[in-house]
Amino acid sequence: MSIRDLLLATLVMAIWGFNFVVAKLGVGEIPGLLLTALRFALVALLLLPFHRPTFGELKPLALLSFTLGVMHFGLLFVGLQGIDAAASAIVIQLQVPFSALLAFLFFKESLGIGRFIGMALAFSGIVLLAGEPQRIDLSGLVLVIISAFGFAASTMVMKRASPIHPFVLTGGVCALGVPQLLLLSLIFETDQISRLAEASWIGWGAVVYTAVFASLVAHSLWYRLVRRYPVNVIVPFSLLAPVLGILSGVLLLDEPFGLHKALGALATLSGVALIQFLSARKSA
Repeated sequence: MSIRDLLLATLVMAIWGFNFVVAKLGVGEIPGLLLTALRFALVALLLLPFHRPTFGELKPLALLSFTLGVMHFGLLFVGLQGIDAAASAIVIQLQVPFSALLAFLFFKESLGIGRFIGMALAFSGIVLLAGEPQRIDLSGLVLVIISAFGFAASTMVMKRASPIHPFVLTGGVCALGVPQLLLLSLIFETDQISRLAEASWIGWGAVVYTAVFASLVAHSLWYRLVRRYPVNVIVPFSLLAPVLGILSGVLLLDEPFGLHKALGALATLSGVALIQFLSARKSA
């Protein structure tokens, strides 16, 4: 890779890693489902005027608006209300072993002993994390695990569907996800109006950062890099995001980082790295 693209790839991972801290701060002021709905509304407003889906693309986008919009992003933000940013950066990496498992079940892709070991390592890391002495909130942990599964399910939907331009996909998922998230917010969250009225620049800044930087800027740069380089060159960078998410949570939010979390992070990220390495080598 050129130095310029190397720096761009690192910048994307930094944006996504820091996103865990920003989202954690945001859900402290605005309820998770409502914050996700506001994020999606802003993304849709910025993208749809320029990238509109066709009628034939609406069916997969409708399904993705639930698996990716509600299950992945919505539950991740709700889960962040119960666990810290560093822990969520670790747990969300289960999307990689979940994706490998679903590909095996639905597309008959072979796992092999290497990816099986990677899956075992990844899940054992979450077990270690759950046993943390600080008594991690299990409901938040479970929600983020379901969020990771939602992302994996979304990859299966995208494999079955015809290719959709990334901006059309993002804008369509966000537009169709907003009413679902607002309805769920009305059912499960309270005091939305007063929370919005009381939100400071931190809460509204979280909406803007997650929409503009984490969604539009980072995905635009990443899409360009993915088109330019082979998958085995690009994939290793994705491991930077959780590492930077853990570091930013510990350094900026003063989150605890004890032995359980350190070992859990090491096991999970090692398992994810092994799965991604073997998958990238197979695709090369």
